[in-house]
Amino acid sequence: MSERQTFAPDAAAIEQLADAAIARLPEAFRSHLADVVLRIEDFADDDVLRDMEIEDPFELTGLYSGRPMGEQSAFISGDLPPMIHLFRRPLLDEWVETGVSLEALITHVIVHEVGHHFGLSDADMHAIEHEAE
Repeated sequence: MSERQTFAPDAAAIEQLADAAIARLPEAFRSHLADVVLRIEDFADDDVLRDMEIEDPFELTGLYSGRPMGEQSAFISGDLPPMIHLFRRPLLDEWVETGVSLEALITHVIVHEVGHHFGLSDADMHAIEHEAE
C-alpha cells in the first residue's frame, strides 16, 4: 500500500496483504495450506452471523470454515475445501479505530484462522504470529 493512498483498500489489496502474511508463516505450516482457499468478502453472510450469534457484522474480521486437518479424510466426499475468510469492512474499521497497521491486523487474523485449521491453542497462535512478523 502506498503512503498516498486516499481510498480504502479493495479486496485485491487485502488479498495481497493476506498472501504476504501467509508467505511469512513458517514453512512447516505453509506446506499444509496449499488446499486452503482464501476468500475476501466485505462482511460475513447473515447465516454465519446468526450461527455465531453475532449481531453486529463489524465484530467478525475473519473465519475458518471446513474440517480441521486432523478431521480430513480422502474417504469423505462432498465437502467444500477448507477456507479462510477475511471480512474487509470489519478489518478496515478495526484498522481505523485501533491505529494498528493493516498488515499487522491481517497477519493476526490469518494466524488465528490458520490456527483453527491446525487445531492449535491460543499460545501456539501467538508464537506463530510473533515468528511471522
